Amino acid sequence: MSASTAPMDLYRHGLQLLLDKDIPAWVDLWDENGIFEFPFAPEGWPKRLEGKAAVAEYMRDYPDHIDLHDFPHVEIHQTIAPETIVVEMRGVGRLADTESPFDMSYIAVVTVKNGLITHYRDYWNPLAVQNPATKFAGSY
Repeated sequence: MSASTAPMDLYRHGLQLLLDKDIPAWVDLWDENGIFEFPFAPEGWPKRLEGKAAVAEYMRDYPDHIDLHDFPHVEIHQTIAPETIVVEMRGVGRLADTESPFDMSYIAVVTVKNGLITHYRDYWNPLAVQNPATKFAGSY
């Protein structure tokens, strides 16, 4: 993506990469110093990842745990700061280890500078997580 890519377009592109299970390309949307936060992460789960390498390590096995099928609801709100968006969305699929359905609603606050994600706060419901294999549930 180019430095002029709007945050909304970058985010939608990232969703498609997740559906395509192209985690390396998704990680490439991140700034080297990007911060990925999970404010509602349960005890023992990461609350903050610092840097693109940490994001890459965290997401490396994502498709082995969650098989995303669709994002049936995505609503992106532009804030008064042009580089920041707020996203309401729902991801559905299955948990790879158990074949159980995966259905998670999210709120994300995402900041993009120079065409790359610099800050991503992922608000998800930890009460919806029923299996330790879903440690990735709070990602995108």
